[in-house]
Amino acid sequence: MDFLVVVGLAATVAVMLAGFAVAARRVLGLRFGTVRTLLAGALVIAIVGPLMQAFAGTVDPADTGITPLWFFVLAVLCALLAGLVFLVVAEALVPPGSLPGPLELVRAVRRRAVRSRRYLQITRILIRHGLGPYLRGRDPGPSAPAGRARTAEALRLALDEAGVTFVKLGQIMSTRSDLLPPEFVEELRLLQDRAAPAPWAEIERVLAAELGGPVEEAFAEFEREPLAAASIAQVHRARLTGGEEVVVKVQRPGIAAVVEQDLDIVARLARSLERRTGWGRAFGVGELARGFAEALREELDFRVESANMAAVAAAAAGEPVHVPAPRPELSSRRMLVMERLAGIPFGGAVPEGADRQGLARTLLETLLRQIMVHGVFHADPHPGNIMLLEDGRLGLLDFGSVGRLDAALRGALQRLLAALDRGDPLGVSDALLEVVARPDEIDERELERDLGRFMARHLVTGAAPDMRMFSHLFRVVSAHGLSVPPEVAAVFRALGTVEGTLARLAPGFDIVAEARAFSARHLAERGGPEGIREAAAQEMLHLLPMLRRLPRRVERIVGAAEHGRFGVNVRLFADERDRRYVTGVLHQVLLTVLAATTGVMAVLLLGTEGGPSVTPGVGLLQLLGYNLLAISAMLGLRVLVLIFRSER
Repeated sequence: MDFLVVVGLAATVAVMLAGFAVAARRVLGLRFGTVRTLLAGALVIAIVGPLMQAFAGTVDPADTGITPLWFFVLAVLCALLAGLVFLVVAEALVPPGSLPGPLELVRAVRRRAVRSRRYLQITRILIRHGLGPYLRGRDPGPSAPAGRARTAEALRLALDEAGVTFVKLGQIMSTRSDLLPPEFVEELRLLQDRAAPAPWAEIERVLAAELGGPVEEAFAEFEREPLAAASIAQVHRARLTGGEEVVVKVQRPGIAAVVEQDLDIVARLARSLERRTGWGRAFGVGELARGFAEALREELDFRVESANMAAVAAAAAGEPVHVPAPRPELSSRRMLVMERLAGIPFGGAVPEGADRQGLARTLLETLLRQIMVHGVFHADPHPGNIMLLEDGRLGLLDFGSVGRLDAALRGALQRLLAALDRGDPLGVSDALLEVVARPDEIDERELERDLGRFMARHLVTGAAPDMRMFSHLFRVVSAHGLSVPPEVAAVFRALGTVEGTLARLAPGFDIVAEARAFSARHLAERGGPEGIREAAAQEMLHLLPMLRRLPRRVERIVGAAEHGRFGVNVRLFADERDRRYVTGVLHQVLLTVLAATTGVMAVLLLGTEGGPSVTPGVGLLQLLGYNLLAISAMLGLRVLVLIFRSER
């Protein structure tokens, strides 16, 4: 019997909780989490009994009419109101998703402990190299070039000691001469992505996991000693079972977890610097950190690199360069199998007798054509990523960093470079504002003056322009509050990198003169008969449908105007998002008006004397007022909870 009582009580409680959940969802118009709904329902169940007993004490026991029912309804409404108040307060103080579950809480504590150890390690490294004051928002260093050079060297040493993620971060920072002083750019360029090879046993486990079986089943031969080793991956020579010579790029075991942990620290440091320092806010270090994290995560997925290789190979079709063909069927997230190129890397010695000037011109023209024509380009053409093949062609390696430009951005860059070549400050200003992220307010006249002074310094007759002029241009851009998009920064990073490669390959090579010559040839190709014919054909394809419809539309407009039936139809709130927004606002206003009206009516009824009596101490008008007051509070709670949810 006791068991049946327990089962009955449990069933009753379950029904009451379910009823409260349905009522809360109907009244407040939102779905709430299970835990907070159960807590609110338990509160309702706990107080509904005492409320009923309290209200029953005011009723005459001899009264068997409808009066007890009124007080029962009032007690239920008050208990329900208490539960709804609990839900609304919980919604305001503890938004959904702000507290993790038990298992997630344990994992979060463990991750926080690991992150804290790494965070303290990074902090100690920065402090040991004298960079601690910068973390606290102070800039104690002198502004003289010598002082900046010492700080830049300390930053390079600290990033190098901190590991792979921070080395990559420093390499990216070295490309942002629009943000950093020249001393920092030059120092950070010295960072090298190098590491000792991982043991073969660890690499073999990665290969077996990615291949789904032993290495011997996929490869006829696989050299255990790597050709090269970097911080993220290392490269091995191998031969497929069909006899094809390939190279295999294998990700270091556990590197993804290390990078993710460091990226979290980088994001936190960026938020701290943006909050505490003026230069952090001016440079937008938070946005820079997010872009860096996205790029590095792509570099960890070798499937992205395989797609990059295919894109650059398509862009380089017809050029005297060769891109190794990937083997997607054997590649995966942590392993990339590609064609092996036979040749000599530019990182070594270029053989005697090679046409250095011709090779330099080919490399530069290939990169410029990828940037200006195809919009897909190798973003890191340093000497280690360029090979002189046995057939005399150039080979491109390592496509973890590939830049992409859409047609509009390519056109704006072309107009910018053409205006620079003409010495046209107005044209440079207009094209520059198409390339960069434009702020709300900018002094265009002062920008034109600064650009004119820039061109008078670097582009006058007799001056020898070089790649350093882009650093000056970046400083002009930064001084006017303009932000260079990452895509454009990647272009100048690639040009700055290839300048160093060309200086090593062919000392004395005039990169600016060759770029001008390429630009002239490119414009001649576009302005020739074939280019004009192709451009005209493309425009006609776009205009032809409109031209075919134009006579009928003109005739219809003229006819309507002639007969006095010409009008203009304007659809307000044609966008579904606008309609939803206005509907939501009207809904909240209506609920607010109903809640206020019901509350005013309740107050008036509670203050009205006389009328029929329900009990010796409570009149009918007061009882109705109490019920209306509970309903008014529920409507008000619905408005509040909608406001809390809409803000998130």
